[in-house]
This record gives sequence, structure tokens and C-alpha cells, in this order.
Amino acid sequence: MELSSGIGTLPACAWFVEGRLAGPGAGPYDEGVQWINLELLKAVRTAMQTPKPTPAEAAAAGGHVTSQPRGAGEDDKKRPGDRNPGTAVITKTKPQTKRPSLYRVLILNDDYTPMEFVVHVLERFFNKDREAATRIMLHVHHHGIGECGVFTYEVAETKVTQVMDFARKHQHPLQCVMEKK
Repeated sequence: MELSSGIGTLPACAWFVEGRLAGPGAGPYDEGVQWINLELLKAVRTAMQTPKPTPAEAAAAGGHVTSQPRGAGEDDKKRPGDRNPGTAVITKTKPQTKRPSLYRVLILNDDYTPMEFVVHVLERFFNKDREAATRIMLHVHHHGIGECGVFTYEVAETKVTQVMDFARKHQHPLQCVMEKK
């Protein structure tokens, strides 16, 4: 099906880029491209151009129209879309996303896990250099607990599981936990 418009004959559906008909080769994965049903767009334009009857005209015709009371001079006001009758603005709203919650991954001190093993765990699973790993290990040794890093829930959970499995595999009672930041 094709539609006739002010810019010539158009297919029933077409790709639009930033409100203009896209050229050949435009596709759904190009940035700013939207699929527009031109038949629907034409119906919307027609509906926007058709004047609505006033309540008095509707009552005279035997119909009933409910409308909000109009303010004085509202008919005189021009809307931004009124300067080009027959055009519509298509907007694409961007969904609001919230930042994911962050979790601290902590290592707990115990009397049996060798300090060198803790340093190795910090280097291997948390990408710490030797100096940073040693500093965290000494903090754990002196204070009983130390922070290895801050991650999203899934990453923190994976790190805790990896450390615990690695410690069990090497027969060490090292404890690793996560807490919401």
C-alpha cells in the first residue's frame, strides 16, 4: 500500500531518521532510525487537522461532547506544531535507569590461613599488585577484616564464590563475604 503526501508517493511503512524519511539502506540498527507506519501517521495528521465541534454544535447535532472548560483566549494561542499544519512531532523517550547497588567484598581473618595464600588470592581474584595485596593482607591480620573491592551484586557474588572454592580446594579456612555498601 502506498500513501500520497506533500513529498510524493510513500510506501505504507518507512524508516524515518530524526523525523525525515530515511534514504535507501537505512535499517533498524542505525542510530536515530525509527520505523513509522505512514498510514497511522496520516490518520493522526488528519485527526489533528479536523476541527472539533464545540459543545453547543454537538448538542445541536444531537450528540454529546465532554470537554474541559477553556480559558479565555485559548483559541488565539498558537502551539509550536500549528505553524506547519499536517506535521507531527515524534519523540522517543529514553528510559530512566538507576545505578546498580554496590557490594563490598571482604576477607575475614583466621588463625590458620597463611599470609602468603591471602596475598595470592588478592592478586589472582582481585587483580591487586603485590604491594596492594600485602597492604590489604596486613590490614586483615591486624583488624580482623579487610576490603578487597567494591562490585555490583553479581560480580561480588562470583568473587566470593571463587575465593571460597579456591580456599577449600587448598584446604584453608579463609572466609570471604560481601555486604551492601
